[in-house]
Amino acid sequence: MELVKESAAGRISILPPGGPNAIAVSNGIVGDEWTLWIVEMGLHGITQYNEWLRAGPISSSVLTARLARLVEADVMERVAYNTRPTRHEYRLTARGRSMWPILLTIWDWEQHWVDDPTLNLPSMRHTGCGAIFSPQMHCESCDRPVVPRDIVSRFGPSGTWARSIPSAATRRRSHDGHRPAELVDQTMALIGNRWSAALLGAAFMGATRFVEFEQRMGAPPTIVAERLRTFCEIGVLVQSPNPRRADWAVYHLTDKGRSFFPVVASVLEWGQRWFHAPEGPAIRMEHTGCGRVFHPRLVCSVCGDRLRGHSVRVVRPEAAAEADRVTSSTS
Repeated sequence: MELVKESAAGRISILPPGGPNAIAVSNGIVGDEWTLWIVEMGLHGITQYNEWLRAGPISSSVLTARLARLVEADVMERVAYNTRPTRHEYRLTARGRSMWPILLTIWDWEQHWVDDPTLNLPSMRHTGCGAIFSPQMHCESCDRPVVPRDIVSRFGPSGTWARSIPSAATRRRSHDGHRPAELVDQTMALIGNRWSAALLGAAFMGATRFVEFEQRMGAPPTIVAERLRTFCEIGVLVQSPNPRRADWAVYHLTDKGRSFFPVVASVLEWGQRWFHAPEGPAIRMEHTGCGRVFHPRLVCSVCGDRLRGHSVRVVRPEAAAEADRVTSSTS
C-alpha cells in the first residue's frame, strides 16, 4: 500500500486497483484479539516492547508479529528513542488513535449481550459528566440516534463481495495457550474469521436464505452451514421455517445481532477513512431519517454529549471494584 501524506488528518493508504477494498483491509486488522489488545494498551500510554510483555500474557513471538503488522498498516510507527544502544518504541499514529470507537462499541456489546461471569472488560467513564456510560450511536449529520433499520447500505465503486472479504493470511486467531485478559470471544466469533465477517455483512445487507449467504460469501456450503450454526448458537441469528417452503429455513438477525451494528459501523467508518481504493468507496450508507450519507457519532448515554478519545476514561474492573468497596465502607 502506498502512503500519501495529508496535512492534519494523517497518512491515507491507497489500495491497489481491483484488490481488497477498505472493508476487507479494516476487518483484516480489527478481527484479531491481540491486535485490539495492543492498540488498547497503546491508548493507555504503553510504547515499549517490554511494557506490553509485562502488561499481559502475550508471548514475545506473538507481540513481535503483531507489532510488525501494525507498523505495516500504519496503525503504529517504530521510533528510535535511544541511540546508544539503538532502541525503538512503538507509538500509535493518528490512524491507531482513531480506533477507540471500535474498542468502546465492542466492550459495550459484550457487556450487555454476553452472559459470561469470566468477562474482564473495562467500564467507561465520561470525563465530561463523570458518569459510567454506554456509547450511543447517532447520525453525524442530524444528531439523531440510529438503529440498523434506519440505515440503507449499498456497495460503492470498489464494493463487491469478492473484494470485501479479508484474505485468510491476515486473519489469525491466537490459540497458543495465551489469551488477552480482556476476552471478547463472541465478538471474535463474528469478525475474527474471514467467512464470519462476510456472513455478518451479508446479514446486515438483507440476506436471509442459505443460498443468498452462499452466493454473497462465495464460500463452500459446508462453511456457510457451519457459520450459520455458530451465529444461531450464540443468539445473533435465529432460524425459522421459510413461509414459502416449510422444509427450507430463513435466518434473521435477533436483537442481539442488530445491537452489534455500532461495532460494524465503527469498523466501516474507520476503514473508509484511512484506506482508499482508486475506484471510490467500498460501501455507502444513507440515514433514511435525514436522507444524508451516514457517518456514526458516539455520544454519552448519560449526558448526551459527543464522545471524543480524550474524554473517555477506561476503568479497569479491579479499580471499579475497589471504588465500590470504598464507597460501601464510607456510606
